[in-house]
Amino acid sequence: MPPRKRNAGTALGPVSKRARGTAIKADPDGPARGVSFANEEDEQQQIRSRFVQLFENNPGGVSNPSLKQIFSGPGEYMKLVPVINELTQCSRLIMSKIGDELFYNLVDEEVASKFAGLDVSARMVYQVIEKSGNLGVWTKDVRYQTNIQQQALNKIFKALEGRRLIKPVKSVSAKKVYMLYNLTPAKELTGGPWYTELEFDHEFINEMRKFLLQCVRRLNSGAGVTLVEIKDKMMEANVSKVQLNVEEVQQLMQTLAYDHLIEEAVQVDSASGDTLYVAARRVTSMCDFKWWGVLSPDF
Repeated sequence: MPPRKRNAGTALGPVSKRARGTAIKADPDGPARGVSFANEEDEQQQIRSRFVQLFENNPGGVSNPSLKQIFSGPGEYMKLVPVINELTQCSRLIMSKIGDELFYNLVDEEVASKFAGLDVSARMVYQVIEKSGNLGVWTKDVRYQTNIQQQALNKIFKALEGRRLIKPVKSVSAKKVYMLYNLTPAKELTGGPWYTELEFDHEFINEMRKFLLQCVRRLNSGAGVTLVEIKDKMMEANVSKVQLNVEEVQQLMQTLAYDHLIEEAVQVDSASGDTLYVAARRVTSMCDFKWWGVLSPDF
């Protein structure tokens, strides 16, 4: 019987049939793949940072078309999807529709923590109230815009009030409105300095009118006084617990003018160019001319 042929070996020994012609595969957990994942995570983090920074420069919100223009690099816009999902799930991103455009608004982390656990209906009510600003919104208008029944709406109001996200405000027209908790109601609701506890303060206005009239008669020896000078004198004398601005001082001055107690001088202040106010001249029935001086020579 002829001798059995042996396979040709290598310097390291014989080659097995299983090893012959088989390519060595790269280790899936090797360093090359780890570097790739690290680069993707860094890039995703940069996208997230750019997205958040965008709202610091645009506090009013960013539209979806604007996002497409800003993140116009290869695949950048699609990489926003996980970022938007993440921020939405943790209540830091609010989406709203103005017209036909979708807008995004970033919520502060402290406020976002107050949204935790709120359902879609509660967030919808919050957005309607937020849009009303410091003028607030009536309950009926919230129900009309959200299409939520009144009983469910009352529960949402109570939940949002408990989290100090909104507050009820009673206006001078005796109508209760809702606005965001951190806003100061507009003067159209409270009546401004002329109202105290939603009632017209006649006594306060009369006292202010008397003081302004004394300013007109005595300051600058009665030669004329500007609104700024009167306002400064009010602050110096501390006659009002409520700080009045120039426009509100002017409103009081107009009431004195309507009562013919003061009037605007013909000339203006030479330094500032502001209108001067002087005490009104007395009007009498006596005339300076003689009756025959107005008759026609042919009379």
